[in-house]
Amino acid sequence: MVGAGVLGLPYAMSELGWGPGIAVMILSWVITLYTLWQMVEMHEMVPGKRFDRYHELGQHVFGEKLGLWIVVPQQLAVEVSLNIIYMVTGGQSLQKFHDVICNGKCKHIKLSYFIMIFASVHFVLSQLPNFNSISGVSLAAAIMSLGYSTIAWGASVKKGKEANVDYDLRATTTTGKVFGFLGGLGNVAFAYSGHNVVLEIQATIPSTPEKPSKKPMWKGALVAYIIVAMCYFPVTFVGYWAFGNSVDDDILVTLSKPKWLIALANMMVVVHVIGSYQVYAMPVFDMIETLLVKKLRFPPSLMLRLIARTVYVAFTMFVGITIPFFGGLLSFSGGLAYAPTSYFLPCIMWLAVYKPKRFSLSWFTNWICIVIGVLLLVLGPIGGLRQIILKASTYKFYQ
Repeated sequence: MVGAGVLGLPYAMSELGWGPGIAVMILSWVITLYTLWQMVEMHEMVPGKRFDRYHELGQHVFGEKLGLWIVVPQQLAVEVSLNIIYMVTGGQSLQKFHDVICNGKCKHIKLSYFIMIFASVHFVLSQLPNFNSISGVSLAAAIMSLGYSTIAWGASVKKGKEANVDYDLRATTTTGKVFGFLGGLGNVAFAYSGHNVVLEIQATIPSTPEKPSKKPMWKGALVAYIIVAMCYFPVTFVGYWAFGNSVDDDILVTLSKPKWLIALANMMVVVHVIGSYQVYAMPVFDMIETLLVKKLRFPPSLMLRLIARTVYVAFTMFVGITIPFFGGLLSFSGGLAYAPTSYFLPCIMWLAVYKPKRFSLSWFTNWICIVIGVLLLVLGPIGGLRQIILKASTYKFYQ
């Protein structure tokens, strides 16, 4: 649940400002917890049947063909964009670790090379067969995300507020402020991206009519969301309080002291995104291999897995090297891909299946979530795309 997007949240605050920033953060937490509960409930809503994939749930609600076309492109967009962003994050964190340890004494190494070093781990790990075989990697990732989040806000508290800290919006022009605000919304949407693998995870929990899987799953989800709050809110608010609108799009880049602690935090990010990359790549591997075997009639084999997964990892590495703009990528994909799957698709499914009475509390709640989600979907990518274009105009590619 705790993604590397947490590192970009203080930057999102610098684009939103104190009032709207706090409101958007809390609203997002509440809405996505509600839609997560809906997904856990809908997993076994048909007696004797389990919807183990997001698209299976979509097909049940919207019909065989339409369900696939509504859910699969959204899911793929989320998972592929996350994998690309994790490539960039892993590379940037390795570079920062190298720079902090070297302290200006070593030769400068290009970000492209660090992204390649990070990708090399995935060429090996991607050959693990399924979710259960990466549980160890997931556990390490969860511990690391707690570690670097705590370091991020702890080091900000220790450093204290900067002497001439400025809480005005980051941009100076009206156009810049509007686009910045939209980009900030996308950044926040990106941070809540766990819904895409919820059903796959719930599918691994045993279930009987007496002990349905939704009970332990909901307990796990609640604990996860409490930890999300413990990580997200302090990093966001303390990071913005300390640095104001001068904070970088990755707060660990802004922090530089104490050196050993910042180096450790960046290494923790690397370990975390290694695990997270695999969690989000697994459903993509599943889709690619199913397509190759069932539609294109390739015989299932170790060689097929090796080639398919290696090509996918190489693709995400190449895109990450080409557009390594962490903040812009966050807000662009946050709005475009995460808003539907985390904010409003579960609500649409809930309305279609349970048909709550018009103007009842459930009806209102779902429609409010849908409206907010659609606004995020439309507005978030605009700010992110502008940010990418602005950075690309001054960036030397493959340097």
